[in-house]
Amino acid sequence: MRTPTDRILFHLKTRGPSETLALAAALGVSRQAALQHLERLAAEGLLTYADARRGVGRPRRTWSLTAAAEGRFPDTHAQLTLEMLEALRAEFGEAGVERLIARREGQTAAAYAGALRPLDRLEARVARLAEIRTSEGYMADWSSDPAGGFLLVENHCPICAAAAACQGFCRAELEAFRAALGPGALVERTDHILAGARRCAYRIRPAG
Repeated sequence: MRTPTDRILFHLKTRGPSETLALAAALGVSRQAALQHLERLAAEGLLTYADARRGVGRPRRTWSLTAAAEGRFPDTHAQLTLEMLEALRAEFGEAGVERLIARREGQTAAAYAGALRPLDRLEARVARLAEIRTSEGYMADWSSDPAGGFLLVENHCPICAAAAACQGFCRAELEAFRAALGPGALVERTDHILAGARRCAYRIRPAG
């Protein structure tokens, strides 16, 4: 069972900055009880907050994760991956790294396409893709997009260090989604962690 600390950090990771009352509701406790947990985590350097006044009454406090808290969500084998990338560049040059990424992209797209192939509706395919990405550590979710189609959201990047060192990984991820979903779907990235966003997000719409 998750501790209150785990539940608070997970809520802020997946939902973004939240007010005290929203976090109390997520925990199923009173505002005062939630505040005790939140203030303790702030004292430990895991949370930060901002106060904003909205009309009369007390200011609303919004809580968010610090860099230390983000570090509680692992970047899979980050140091080893970075060392291997540097070794590949030294041995085979940038072209060799790009060939490796292209091969990984093809394998990933083929695996995703195989998992999605039995599903006819785009909605079901997006839902299944979110499940797969969650199993790979991306804390993925999906929803209907008010503008049409669907929104696939990844709240965590388990290869963030590698992606920062070589953004070909991010390009390959987008192309793998496009290949797996097929020509009947249009996929565009709307949010990007490496560009400063809290999450990566993709808008997926039926082609035509």
